Amino acid sequence: MTEGDRHEASTRSFLACAAEVARLLDLGAAADVPEDRRARHLAHAARRPLLERASLPEEFFGPLMAAAVYDPDPSHCRWFVEPALYAFGRRRVLTALLGYLRTGTAAERAGARRAWYCAHLPLRAERSPAYAPSGRRDAALDEADDVVNQWLESSRLQQLDRSASGGQDHV
Repeated sequence: MTEGDRHEASTRSFLACAAEVARLLDLGAAADVPEDRRARHLAHAARRPLLERASLPEEFFGPLMAAAVYDPDPSHCRWFVEPALYAFGRRRVLTALLGYLRTGTAAERAGARRAWYCAHLPLRAERSPAYAPSGRRDAALDEADDVVNQWLESSRLQQLDRSASGGQDHV
């Protein structure tokens, strides 16, 4: 598979993920937007409605995490990570990204690494109605030191594996 083929496949995957999030929000498919810009358009359209909700139904978690992992732009995967952090908690988001790191394809592992960076942004009560009126929420949602340690260990093992295989990430 050429680099162009891989890029096209990842773009189609991101489009499918962004379209699923848009469908869950009843945003429409943006059929009038050219296909090469449709995923970013859907991601942009979903950003505000996702952040404005005090909670998200369980059915959103998987599609949000998939969209974050498949988003090829490290600056924009935050648009999916951030609402997942507020709605489902840092621990759950980091655990899902750890799963992608451990068992995902090479592209999914790379996407998980991009999203991992965004998953550490500070959460602020004024940024989301997911906080109680007091500006507090259950601290257990965001306790993730053990998951961070597992990530670091898995990353270290993968780095050793890549070094032993001449720098190639196993697919």
